[in-house]
Amino acid sequence: MSGKHGCEDFPVRLEPPALAALAPGNTGVPGVWSFASPSPGPHTAIVALVHGNEYAGALVLARLLSLGIAPARGRLSLIFANLDAFARFDRREPTASRYVEEDFNRLWCRAVLDGPRDSAELRRARSLRPLFDTVDVLLDLHSMLWDSDPLMLCGATDKARRLALAIGSPLLVVSDHGHLGGRRLIDYRPFADPGTKRAAVLVEAGQHWLEATVSAMFASVAGLLRHTEQLAEADAAALAPSLRTRPAPTLAQVTMTVTAESSDFRFVRAFRGGEVVRERNTLIALDGNAEIRTPHDDCILVMPSLRTSRGHTAVRLARRVPA
Repeated sequence: MSGKHGCEDFPVRLEPPALAALAPGNTGVPGVWSFASPSPGPHTAIVALVHGNEYAGALVLARLLSLGIAPARGRLSLIFANLDAFARFDRREPTASRYVEEDFNRLWCRAVLDGPRDSAELRRARSLRPLFDTVDVLLDLHSMLWDSDPLMLCGATDKARRLALAIGSPLLVVSDHGHLGGRRLIDYRPFADPGTKRAAVLVEAGQHWLEATVSAMFASVAGLLRHTEQLAEADAAALAPSLRTRPAPTLAQVTMTVTAESSDFRFVRAFRGGEVVRERNTLIALDGNAEIRTPHDDCILVMPSLRTSRGHTAVRLARRVPA
């Protein structure tokens, strides 16, 4: 999301974590903790704080570290990605610390990573890249500014779709093609290459500063580690009891990405993320004088941004497809 919104618009009901003791990590790279089992298995990474004001994921990682979670096989890495942005968090302007200089989650292209540009986020991405180059399975923990049902974004590959569905939580998995503004971490070539087995997914677990968002992230983490067989079933259930009774997730495919073409983009009403518009050709927004209408029946609104700047994604539209 872009722009600044006051705390009166988005109350901060979730206390930021105290990360001073965790920031050094245990690998020589700040913010990176990694634990290996003597038994062979995948290298799994769980990433938080890709955006500095999305600290629900950092609370999850801090809790995992306090519990002494260790992988039953392979390696488990827990990564606090953009600590510098998080250090700038101010609950009076809670959206202003998304990043320091540029969006950390739009940099994951080799041309950018190997290019001449420089920024705080690029330096951090380059320092983490060698670790990500060794990861087999990655879960990126995110939250949302606007209230929405939790969902999993899996990119465009079959392997990522299978991973997201196997994790089992949230109950909506959305296959998409990312952002025009740059590649996300889950779109980094080693994960997005259909010729490899390595895969990455991104959970959008709910509104930034709610306890329910933390709980949704724990369910995704537990589902992931159960799937990779790095956490026993009983331990996964203890971490997220709701996993025991969850139905199978639904898979949806993005059919249209709506980007604001003017500075006067507005929805016809305050849609909630995950809402389904039943009828095709329903008016949902105006972009200046242009009408934005649903392209098909049963259209799922994915993460509508109710205050959208020109050139930014306003909403993605999706339809259910066979899993």
